[in-house]
Amino acid sequence: MSVIRPTTVEVETSLRLVAPDATALPVRASLRYDPADPYAVHVLFHAESAGGEAVSWSFARELLVAGLDEPAGIGDVRVWPWATPRGDFVALALSSPDGNALFEVPRSVLVRFLRRTYVVVARGREAEHLDVDTAVSRLLAGR
Repeated sequence: MSVIRPTTVEVETSLRLVAPDATALPVRASLRYDPADPYAVHVLFHAESAGGEAVSWSFARELLVAGLDEPAGIGDVRVWPWATPRGDFVALALSSPDGNALFEVPRSVLVRFLRRTYVVVARGREAEHLDVDTAVSRLLAGR
């Protein structure tokens, strides 16, 4: 008997990198949700050159949800509502030892993406999709 596994959700979009002088540059990105990692969402920033590698950031799905309506997160990932004359966005601030970046993400894109993730793994039901044995094995292998 085969087991039907939930489908990964992936949405291609364009974010806007907000420069210190308030200009914004488009950045190709993908929003990704894998039910095998049910608590996390992933943002993949695609390289503009053909040989470049995508850069991936992962953080809690609930952080993204909370940031739709109020400031959320501390440290490396922060999310908050961001209204502009062009419409409603969500600010996504990422920090690392290599630097900081602030992105504008269309709020409507995030809402649609999150709704699709809830079809795959309902909010509050993440633990039912977590394979603890595999997660522990991955953590121990990373030593």
